[in-house]
Amino acid sequence: MNNRDSSPARRHYYSVRSGRRAPDQGLGLEDFKRFFLALFNRMEEQGLFQEWFGYTCVDAGEVFGKAGADLDLFVFRKLRRHGLWPLHTAAPGYSEDDLFDVIEFLYDHASEGTDGRHHTYNNCGWHYDKFDAAVGKDLFRSQINEILVDYADGFELSPAGEILTLPNDEFAPLLAARLPHGDMTNVVERVAAAKLKYRRRAISERKDAVRDLADVLEYLRPEARRALNSKDESELFQIANNFGIRHHNKDQKTDYDESIWLSWMFYHYLASIHACVRLIDRAGGS
Repeated sequence: MNNRDSSPARRHYYSVRSGRRAPDQGLGLEDFKRFFLALFNRMEEQGLFQEWFGYTCVDAGEVFGKAGADLDLFVFRKLRRHGLWPLHTAAPGYSEDDLFDVIEFLYDHASEGTDGRHHTYNNCGWHYDKFDAAVGKDLFRSQINEILVDYADGFELSPAGEILTLPNDEFAPLLAARLPHGDMTNVVERVAAAKLKYRRRAISERKDAVRDLADVLEYLRPEARRALNSKDESELFQIANNFGIRHHNKDQKTDYDESIWLSWMFYHYLASIHACVRLIDRAGGS
């Protein structure tokens, strides 16, 4: 696996290791925006956005890219929000949602210059006319992830260009673990899709992720009966029905704190699926 496709790690320095500062004490929004703006300036200097946003030449003036002359209008068309551009002046007022939208937008429009000319007059710089979008996106992602990992509880930009939450250190191995089951469509791929939904943060998607994992566990139930005793098999399927995720009736509990319970249920189901699959495998059921 390419190292750039691995979740970035937040390094714990002395004050954290010695217990003087909490390990989850990430950057606040205002500090993160300062780092983001500095990084954007560096990427602009690298020519990472010339293909779409153009550049300024001391001789030719404004040279437009694929996005055209009105970048503010182009950004509005893509993000449906006014006031996000020019980035240098708008960024200090970004909300978290604005900032994450802009990061994903920049990923979509990053490309590395591969051919062009170096304009030496007055240190004007490189003016590119050929680009590699795949390499540019990879460069953008690797650089933005270096600061996203330190914001709040930790985030990353996925290879698909989506900002996702980073798992806590204690849950990261479970999320990364391979699921050894032969049914790719109904088990392996559904679990992978549920993990992606959960990391998108929206409560609705997290509920869907828990439902999907519960459905996978239900799908495994006939195989589980052959590997588990009846009491253990029954308990694996009891929790979802009690907490209003998969079915709805008057006896179910629906007044829970969603963020806490969904997190607990997601990892409970994920761990249960891994345990169930391994027990099935050990019993020769797959």
